[in-house]
Amino acid sequence: MFYIADRSGIEQATELLRDFGDAAFAEAASRAVRYRELGNAIRFCEWRQIERVLVVLAQSSAVGTVH
Repeated sequence: MFYIADRSGIEQATELLRDFGDAAFAEAASRAVRYRELGNAIRFCEWRQIERVLVVLAQSSAVGTVH
């Protein structure tokens, strides 16, 4: 599974899917790499988390416990 610290991660993932479609995964990965190269570990980890959310959002069925 994945961990998202707050709602903004979900919102950013949704915006990426809307703006980039199937390329959203590559865009999130690119942003993560950029922050890693800048030495910003916090933003790097945030974008890696968003990548994981994109995988879940792209699933056609529910993942984990459904309430």
